[in-house]
Amino acid sequence: MILSNSIRYASNMLKDGIILPSELCGLCFSRVELIQPLNPFVCVLKESATVKSYESDDRYSKGKLKGPLDGIPVAVKDNFCMHSIPTTCCSRMLKSFKPGYNATVVERLNAAGAIILGKCNMDEFGMGSGTIDSIYGPTKNVWLSKQNYTLGSCDFIHGKKSFNQEISSDCEPEDWYISGGSSGGSAVAVASGAVFAALGSDTGGSTRNPAAYCGIVGFKPSYGLVSRHGLVPLVNSMDVPGILTKTIDDAATMLNVLAGHDPLDSTTVRTLSVPLDLKEEINIKQVTVGIAQEYHCHGLSNEILNVWSFVADLLESSGAKVVPVSMPHTQTSIACYTVLNHCEVASNMARYDGIEFGLRAEENISTEELYASSRSKGFNEVVRGRILVGNYFLLCKNYEKYFVKAMKIRSLISRDFSRVWNSGVDVLLTPTTLTTAPLNSEFRASSNREQCAIQDYCTQPANMAGCPAVTIPIKLSEQGLPISLQIMAPYLREDILLSVAKWIETRVHFPVLHLQPNSI
Repeated sequence: MILSNSIRYASNMLKDGIILPSELCGLCFSRVELIQPLNPFVCVLKESATVKSYESDDRYSKGKLKGPLDGIPVAVKDNFCMHSIPTTCCSRMLKSFKPGYNATVVERLNAAGAIILGKCNMDEFGMGSGTIDSIYGPTKNVWLSKQNYTLGSCDFIHGKKSFNQEISSDCEPEDWYISGGSSGGSAVAVASGAVFAALGSDTGGSTRNPAAYCGIVGFKPSYGLVSRHGLVPLVNSMDVPGILTKTIDDAATMLNVLAGHDPLDSTTVRTLSVPLDLKEEINIKQVTVGIAQEYHCHGLSNEILNVWSFVADLLESSGAKVVPVSMPHTQTSIACYTVLNHCEVASNMARYDGIEFGLRAEENISTEELYASSRSKGFNEVVRGRILVGNYFLLCKNYEKYFVKAMKIRSLISRDFSRVWNSGVDVLLTPTTLTTAPLNSEFRASSNREQCAIQDYCTQPANMAGCPAVTIPIKLSEQGLPISLQIMAPYLREDILLSVAKWIETRVHFPVLHLQPNSI
C-alpha cells in the first residue's frame, strides 16, 4: 500500500498519474481517523489540506510542480507557528494562541507544494521524553498497540512489498508503550503512515528519541542549517527543527527543502546551501567509524548493545575502518545539559506573564497575583519546576557556580567532538536510547527529570556540540519493538552522515509496518 511507502515512491506514483494528490490526501485522512485513538494529532486541517490537494491536482495536470514535495501529505509539531492555526505547544498557557505568521520551515514546505494535514502532539513546550505531558493527553506508540498490523519487506524506490506476519498487542489492556518525546505525535503520524514526513524539534533528542521508539528515521541537522524562526523557543542555543521520515532518502529530500539561510534567524549559516544528492552507494572502505566507549553506559540493554556490535561488525567486515574513541566529558554532559536547559527555559518562559502574552487568569487583585495565578494555571508541574530550578541557577550567588561552569563543560564536550573529527573519524556510531520503548506504567514510575536524564543520555551531546545526528531503525527486539542506532558527523557534514546511514539502512532491511483497517 502506498501509505507504507516513501516520499520518493509516492512522488513517482503522482508523476505517473497512478494516483492524484487529492486521492492520496483522502487516503491519508482515512489513516488519520483510524489512528486517532493513538492521539498523534491535536489539530487536523482537513478543509485547507483538501483545497491544497486539488490545487496540486491542477499543477500535476499542467506539469507545473512547485517542488519535490508537491502533493505529499506531511505534518507539523505543535510548536511551529502556522498563520491563524492554533499553536499551543500542548500547553494551557497557549491554548488560544493563533499566530499571525508562518514559521520559516512551514513557509518552505508550502513553497515546495507539501500538503500539511495537521499539527502533532508533544510534551508541553517540549519538556519531556514520552509525549505524556500534554493537555491533549498522551500519544501511544503504534508498535504493539491495540492497532493490529502486519510486517514485511519493502522496496521503497519501486514499491515492491511483501507482508507476511500479523502482530497485535501483548500488553495489558490499560497499558501501552510510549511513543517517546517530545515529538511523539510526529513520530507516530509517520510510523503509522498517516503522513510521509513530519517536522519535530530537537533540543536534546526530541526528534531522535521518538523516531527510535517508533521505528523510523529521526534527523537532527547541524545547528543553524535550518531556520528556527517561528519555532516556539525552549533552549535557543540548542533548538533545531527536526525531520521524521520513513527513509534516509526522504530525510535528504526534506532537508533540501528546509535548509538555507534565513534573514529572520540570525543563527542560520550564511554559506550557500547545496542540495544534498545521496548516491545509491558509497565506498564504505573509505569511511572511518568511531565507537565511543562512554556510550557503553549503565542501563544500556543487552539487546541494544548486541545490535550496536552487529552494525559495527557489519561495517568493519565490509571494509570500513572501525576504531575505538574516547569522549571523556560525555559522562558529565547530561548534568551540564540539565543546568543550561533549565536556565534557558526560565528565561524563555518569562514572557508568559498573563499580561503581555499567554493565558490570563481571572484574578486581578494585583500585578503580582495576576502573574502568579496565570503561570500556575497555564503551566503544568514539569514546566513550573524547570522555571523554578532555572531561576535558582541564575541567582547572582549561583550564577558562577552553575551556569558559568556548565558553559565551560559544554566547551569541553565540543572539544571532545572536535578531537575525534580531527583524528580522522568520519562518523560516530552509538545507541540512540538505552532501551526499547518502555510501557507507560514503567515510564511514569520515575519523574520527568529522571526520565529525561535517562532518555537523553545518548542524544543530547550532539545538541551540545551542534553537530548533525540521525537515528535509523535496525531490527526488532525479541518482544517486537524497534531497536535503533544513532550516527553523528562533523558540523555541516550531512552528506557523509546520511550517506553512511543510507548504506546501513539498505543492508539491515528493517521491516515495514502496515496497519490493518478497522482494528482498533
